[in-house]
Amino acid sequence: MHEIEPFYNWRHIYISEEDKLSPFYGRAYSEFEFSQTIYNYYIHPQWDEFGSKTLYLKVIYADYELHFCIIEMIGEWNDAIENDIMYLKREVIDKFEEKGITKFILITENVLNFHSSDKEYYEEWYEETTDNNGWIVALNMPEQTQYDFKKKKLHYLIELMQLSEWRTYKPYHLFKKIDDALMKRLK
Repeated sequence: MHEIEPFYNWRHIYISEEDKLSPFYGRAYSEFEFSQTIYNYYIHPQWDEFGSKTLYLKVIYADYELHFCIIEMIGEWNDAIENDIMYLKREVIDKFEEKGITKFILITENVLNFHSSDKEYYEEWYEETTDNNGWIVALNMPEQTQYDFKKKKLHYLIELMQLSEWRTYKPYHLFKKIDDALMKRLK
């Protein structure tokens, strides 16, 4: 797991720790010291901690004019024991919503497990985004993770989509592709 880095090909366009509106503004990272773990496995030091012991993320792009951000995630999404959705909602999502972000793309291909609990934070997040013409998409969630996500019926609140070639897009084009697909469904 220590070799899985957050997607870095957009760093010439956006760097979360240099974005004064980002919850991760001012963070410093070591390229050599691996200190964060998911269970007993070290992860790359570029991943951001936000309160969870099993789930980490990296904001790889945010556009405040178009009101969207792209967040890559890694680990185990564990609401049952760790209440990860609460930390995600309060420490990251709420901060972006305060800055006008209403559309969220979660890259979840490295979220290896999902353990559910209550749906209140998901429902709150869904209501806040849809009240502001927004949406939430989890992109490329693995099948086994989707199974538990769907079992709790969270896919009604967070849209599950597959787009394996997302890395070939620039941030705006990825956003536009997802936004267009969602708007076609609504029509």
